[in-house]
Amino acid sequence: MVSDSHTWNLVFLQLLLEELGHRVTNLGACVPDDLLVAECRRLDPDLVVVSSVNGHGFNDGMRLIGALRSCPGLLATPVVIGGKLGIAGAGDGAPARALLAAGFDGVFEEGGSVEAFLEFLQSLSARVLL
Repeated sequence: MVSDSHTWNLVFLQLLLEELGHRVTNLGACVPDDLLVAECRRLDPDLVVVSSVNGHGFNDGMRLIGALRSCPGLLATPVVIGGKLGIAGAGDGAPARALLAAGFDGVFEEGGSVEAFLEFLQSLSARVLL
């Protein structure tokens, strides 16, 4: 049986965001980069949340953020990534720093707290209201 862990992770994030009053468009698991970029261009989201459970988040994230940031209309769109970003486990933070330098606005590594993500959302809301 194929693992459904991707789907459950996305459902949790969707329910969390909706509970906080956000409208969510869940594109599902393993979304091709070009589809995600096209949907972001079409929907003009306030935030893009990328989740990884398979340990490929760093590599996939680096590729994806390049595709998103190459679109002029998405340059200022906040984009975050979280979950299992690599297979080596918690390290020295270098992957998170690299993802931030590449253009992500937030990086939430496996083992971190939901509270850190919620704090990011609050800071984002404060910036939007200004």
